[in-house]
Amino acid sequence: MEQIPITKQGFTALKKELEKLKTIDRPETIKAIETARAHGDLSENAEYHAAKERQSFIEGRIGEIGYKLGNAKVIDPETVSKDVVRFASKVLVENLDSEQEVEYMIVGADEADINQGKISVSSPLGRALIGKQPGDEAVLQAPGGKRVYEIIDIL
Repeated sequence: MEQIPITKQGFTALKKELEKLKTIDRPETIKAIETARAHGDLSENAEYHAAKERQSFIEGRIGEIGYKLGNAKVIDPETVSKDVVRFASKVLVENLDSEQEVEYMIVGADEADINQGKISVSSPLGRALIGKQPGDEAVLQAPGGKRVYEIIDIL
């Protein structure tokens, strides 16, 4: 069975999203479908079709989150070794082209948020950083060309 790495915060966020989908979003959508049905002819009822589409999305997301939570391998960033970059590592890198230093945390796809400095382990930069040590260079091919980052420190 596939294990899906996730941080404690990411696990908690997924649990909250699942709870909201089940207790708020699903019942609201069921009511919207009932209301739309009351308007008559369903074949030309855009409100009904939109509500059914929303219901399909919600049920799919519930299944997806349930799978992820059931196969989650929760990793506490505080317990991650700082010898090499790995999942849940916080790493300080320097873009050698711009000489700009940036701090990133390597997280799962559901947790990634570049504005918070969290990049996905499956992103091009995330994949390039995994397994590297301070002093190593991570090279990746970006749409704008090759980029080179030096790992300054694992925090």
